[in-house]
Amino acid sequence: MGKNMLLVYNPVSGRAQIKEALADIIDIFTKDGYTLTVYPTQKHHDCFDMLKAAASGYDAVSVCGGDGMLNEALNAIMLLPDGNRPPIAFLPAGSTNDFAASVGLPTDLRKCAKKIASGKQFFCDAGRFCNSYFTYIAAFGAFTSVAYDTSQDLKNTFGHFAYVVEGVRSLSSIRAVHMKIKYDGKETEGNFIYGMITNTLQVGGIIKGSNMSKKMLHDGKFEVLLVRETKNALDLQTVLSGIITQNFSSDLFESFKTSEITLESDAPIPWTLDGEYGGDTSVAKIKNINKAFSVII
Repeated sequence: MGKNMLLVYNPVSGRAQIKEALADIIDIFTKDGYTLTVYPTQKHHDCFDMLKAAASGYDAVSVCGGDGMLNEALNAIMLLPDGNRPPIAFLPAGSTNDFAASVGLPTDLRKCAKKIASGKQFFCDAGRFCNSYFTYIAAFGAFTSVAYDTSQDLKNTFGHFAYVVEGVRSLSSIRAVHMKIKYDGKETEGNFIYGMITNTLQVGGIIKGSNMSKKMLHDGKFEVLLVRETKNALDLQTVLSGIITQNFSSDLFESFKTSEITLESDAPIPWTLDGEYGGDTSVAKIKNINKAFSVII
């Protein structure tokens, strides 16, 4: 008996490489026994709207775009009951592709489609942020607006380097946020310039450590990194160096694992979820949903 797949793709994601590979991708999935319905997104959040309406009628959904588009797919899939969520075949066509790198999917779309065609389901944890979900990162503070402030044209032209350019521009606007943070019966308080709650092996193209493995993507725990307020240029250099080398021994860092965390700020602050704007809130309740969805790898 044949299988049905809904393929949703962003025609302008990355360097619009999907246009050249689309016919081959359809052929690869067809040879694997799928009957495909293909839909190019027409507007922002179109992927979410399409999957919300139709995902339950398919054996698998394929999403071709960046991490933000995968986030839309996750939020639609999570509306379905546990056990009725179709697996996601993710074809990474973004500029950084942190999630794809974490699960071992190649960025060459044809190679990725072939790997998916012969692959198996791999279950991943999802993060619940207030009433939304994220696949691999929720973050606040310095640099978090870079992903969604960087224009698509700049991303297409310069790829990951575009984020670096926008990141340098944002240095002068770093502001500390006073927060109370609660997790696992513990509480910490202070002024923070950055925080990220992650379930990934890579963030912003930076590999988080040689001791990381895919098992961590479904262990029911987040990796949390908080950066305290910097007082001078030397502190800022320590922070940047620590993030790049993954050395968090400085007192400027707090690093730990938890399955649930609440962050309260004095006023609403903007958050980013999987590189997209996630809204402003003064109380962020974040919970790990163990093995919430599956991807084909």
